[in-house]
Amino acid sequence: MALPDKQAIDTDEDAVPSSEGEKEMQEGIDYYLEDGLFVFTAAFLRKRGYCCESGCRHCPYQTCKPDQAGPSRKLG
Repeated sequence: MALPDKQAIDTDEDAVPSSEGEKEMQEGIDYYLEDGLFVFTAAFLRKRGYCCESGCRHCPYQTCKPDQAGPSRKLG
């Protein structure tokens, strides 16, 4: 009996597995949409547990300041 071609099998091997107890993000609680972009709330960012240093608008962490974060950050 021949095994089916691996490419013919439809699987979610590339999907990121979710942790047990992990919930989906809820609009209005974890994020809102502004001009088609996701804006994370401070509540979501606190739940995430760390600063990504991207200059998030509602970043609750003292280490992240808008003038030092994100693509416009000055180096040197």
